[in-house]
Amino acid sequence: MSISIEAPAVGVPSGERPSLSPAQIMQNAREREASVSRLLMAFISSGLVFMLLPGTFLGVWNLLRISGSESAGTVSPAWLQAHGHAQVFGWIGSFILGIGFYSIPKMRGGVKPAFGPAWFCWAMWTIGVTMRWAANVYRWQWRVMLPVSGILELAAFLIFFRAVSRHRPEGSGKKQLDPWIYVVVSAAVGFLLLLIANLAACVYLALRGATPALSHVLDQRFLTLAVWGFLVPFVWGFSARWMTVFLGLKPVRPGLLLSAVAVNVSGVVLTLAGWGAQATAVFVVAAALSIAAIRIFEPAQQEAKTRGVHGSFPFFVRVAYGWLLVGALLGVGATLWDSSGGIWGASRHALTVGFIAVMVFCVGQRILPAFAGMRQLWSSELMFAGLALLTIGCTLRVSSEILAYQGIAGWAWSVLPLSAMFELTGITAFATNMLGTFLLEPSHAQKQAIVVELR
Repeated sequence: MSISIEAPAVGVPSGERPSLSPAQIMQNAREREASVSRLLMAFISSGLVFMLLPGTFLGVWNLLRISGSESAGTVSPAWLQAHGHAQVFGWIGSFILGIGFYSIPKMRGGVKPAFGPAWFCWAMWTIGVTMRWAANVYRWQWRVMLPVSGILELAAFLIFFRAVSRHRPEGSGKKQLDPWIYVVVSAAVGFLLLLIANLAACVYLALRGATPALSHVLDQRFLTLAVWGFLVPFVWGFSARWMTVFLGLKPVRPGLLLSAVAVNVSGVVLTLAGWGAQATAVFVVAAALSIAAIRIFEPAQQEAKTRGVHGSFPFFVRVAYGWLLVGALLGVGATLWDSSGGIWGASRHALTVGFIAVMVFCVGQRILPAFAGMRQLWSSELMFAGLALLTIGCTLRVSSEILAYQGIAGWAWSVLPLSAMFELTGITAFATNMLGTFLLEPSHAQKQAIVVELR
């Protein structure tokens, strides 16, 4: 006796819906899982390419030139901004879009969800970021390429936003969303505002700019919106979602978490209004509130879940949040004592590399293998090596940048290239580990197929 289950079919009248057997339903689920995993790996792989080539290698080249001349003025601002754009939009932006798209089909009920818009989003986003980087570095037709790149990036995000906004979790029974969701929503709004500001800046430069680079004042405000309006709250939100489980911490304090977001938003608003010096103190308060809310430095109540990753995972998560506080405090110090951009640069590096990149290295190697077809991380030892090298490099960079730029110690200029080599090696280790996971580690479906063949 065969058993069939009536399954919903998109676009088919209820009286004409086909009957699917349990085996067909299972097959559809496996195909959907494989499709969404391929989409995720495309976003992550392109993000890794942006991280390594247009991002890190260009950043190392810029730093070598600065160190050789002992002056930041020898490097084109357009090149510096190309490096930052590749890291923020190309690397982190691609990761966030990929993880976001991965989450949607897993919670939706369609038998055959449409992946066309998601792949179109990936193509537009990748082309847009590439065009922006090329326009800043090579300056070929940059008055045309800048606005086109901004349009492509914003359009890609709107495709993503439409897909997310149409998602409605089913069966949760909750009348109120979890606090971490509000944090992620605030970061998503910051992401949207950042893309709008980016497009406006691209159009302005195309019409009136002498070069494809923003002025120092506008660039400072743009970086604040990127770091504190977009990147930092995203990490807070996903930390609130996962760190309680991964590190065995006590439950998040919702009131403090939402207070951290509110204070952080006020700091961003102050910066955009021209009160950047006052905003730095506000960001210190926001960082402290987020640390207290997530309980990141409090003793764990349960054993940390480190299966499949290196046992140092909890240590480096706490190191990252230490860098968050250091970066915020250096921002205050920069308003008081900076005379050459060194303390400001150290503050940004502590936030973007010490906090953001270390957290991406920790959490990415913890969750992405499972998302990409229930794979195992290729090498936990390589994970530790990448995190250790990145942390050492960031420590050398932050300290030597202050000493060198401020004229405190001339020998610190020679430490800057060494810090770049440590960071480059650590980033390469992370990229190698992720690509090894995608290419060399079998997925859950492949393992099942091997088991069936052996039988």
